Formats: sequence, C-alpha cells, structure tokens
Amino acid sequence: MPIVPHTHAPNHSITPPAVPRWECRVYPGQLTQIRQVRADLAVDLGRMTGLPVEAREEMVLCLSEMFANACEHSRSGQDPDGRVVRTLELPRPGTVRVSIIDDGTRTNTTSDSSPKVPRRRTRKGWDQAERGRGLLLLGRLATRWGVRPVLDFPFCAGLGTVIWAEFTHPALACGGDTCGGAAR
Repeated sequence: MPIVPHTHAPNHSITPPAVPRWECRVYPGQLTQIRQVRADLAVDLGRMTGLPVEAREEMVLCLSEMFANACEHSRSGQDPDGRVVRTLELPRPGTVRVSIIDDGTRTNTTSDSSPKVPRRRTRKGWDQAERGRGLLLLGRLATRWGVRPVLDFPFCAGLGTVIWAEFTHPALACGGDTCGGAAR
C-alpha cells in the first residue's frame, strides 16, 4: 500500500482525449505548400455534416493566412528543413479549432516575430500597404483566435508558436462513429 495514493493528473491520463481530432498534418515551411494546406483542410472539413460551404471557405482562408505567417515570420520558413504542423479538432460541440505550429523564432532577426495585429494606419497607409492584413482577417472571420508558445516554460522561449482559430457553427455535426477520420 503506497503512503501517498496516486491519481492520474487530468492532463496526463492514459485515456485518449474525448475531443474529436484529426491526425496532425506536417508540411514543409514553404509558401508553395499553401495550395496543399488549403486542399487538405477543405477535404477534412468536407467530411463534417452541417457545416455551410461559406464557413468552410472562411476557415480555409484563415488557415492559409496562418500558414503564410508561420512561413514568413518563423524558423519554419527560414530553415530549408523547416516544418509547419496543422491540427484540427472539435473542442466543444459546434466549434472547430484549427491550429498552426511553427518551428520557432527566426535566427536571422533581432526583432520579436510573434504574431501581432498591425497598429492603426491611415486610409492612405492601408491603401499603400502590401502586407499586414492577415491577422485582421483572422480576427474578423474567426469566433476566437490566439497565440501561445509550444512549451510554456521561460527557458523554452523561441521553440515554436501555436496560432489557433476557433469557428462556431451550431449546426455542426459529424456523421457516423468518427468525424472524418477524427478519433473520438
């Protein structure tokens, strides 16, 4: 008999998560992969029932912006062997969460490359800007979005960033025992 009874911590249990999720997809950290990233998400979302076509298109658009940011602003796009991971899950009924995980902070920059919404610009400034609208688009189309480090320890800073977006659609449901390949 142990002196201190051992119970499993909620996040470290040996049972699989109850949240339906798909296999992670890993892509080279190159902007030329956006077509494949978009196509794969469209296929995965197409397996869900009750998700309007317009909602799928918005999710695919947001994902491509998140992927482009990972390639452009992290080591995923700098390193020839850089990778970007895409996850897809249903954290709550009626909610889809898509995430992009990058390879971490670029080594060729001294500035902070974490995702930030652009500062206010004048109308003329926005008209002349060639970039900087991706996170504004994400904020407009997603129900919620955010960023967090891959590992939340101070000595692990720069190892990678997770950017996620949630989309809520009350009619969302999955057919059969699985949700388009997602483990339940």
